Amino acid sequence: MSTVRLDRFVCKSTELTKAEAIEQIHQGAVSVNGEAITSEATQVHENNEIILNGKKLIARRFRYILMHKAAGTICSNKDEVYPSLFNQIAIDRISELHIAGRLDADTTGMVLITDDGRWSFDITTPTKKCEKVYRVGLSRPIADDAAIKFSHGLSLQGEDKLTLPAVLEVISPKEVLLTITEGKFHQVKRMFAAIGNKVVSLHREKIGMVSLDVEAGQWRYLTAEEILSFTNGK
Repeated sequence: MSTVRLDRFVCKSTELTKAEAIEQIHQGAVSVNGEAITSEATQVHENNEIILNGKKLIARRFRYILMHKAAGTICSNKDEVYPSLFNQIAIDRISELHIAGRLDADTTGMVLITDDGRWSFDITTPTKKCEKVYRVGLSRPIADDAAIKFSHGLSLQGEDKLTLPAVLEVISPKEVLLTITEGKFHQVKRMFAAIGNKVVSLHREKIGMVSLDVEAGQWRYLTAEEILSFTNGK
């Protein structure tokens, strides 16, 4: 574990909610290396000695999950118009989990799920250049110059800057693979709209070095090597 906020560490070490953890911290019930700390935003490390009401706290291990998101589910911790994909994951403390890079309700494919915010930051922030590969179905044949346009960056409606360079591989006239390193709102759909085409199907096959290898609606834990591949910049 890298450094985390004190309130988050307390939550991951106890049964307390975030509000309850903050209350305990404000009351001076938490000490770090022998010093009472009353600010919940204080950064702490698992090697620190963190005491709550006389009991040493040990944080639970972070969890890292790969899931094949099915169509008609949403990347949310609760049901909305569509059911949450978390309904298909039967593990404890599911409310602590979040998705590193969401997909639209009608988009299928690979999502990564974790309770480690720093790890997911390395996946989602464009500066880390974590590649995401999408299989895209189009309404009309792809233009001959599309790959060049994508490699130079596209101007999206409402955006001041061009998209980062993307790699477009043509599979068939109406099916392509697109590799991007950022995740703007509806980015893939907007990129093809910018060149006069329309996305009719969208499926994420790969994130970083990890490929989707489970059936729709299924999930598995990532291996130690897969987890580290995102933090090592591979």
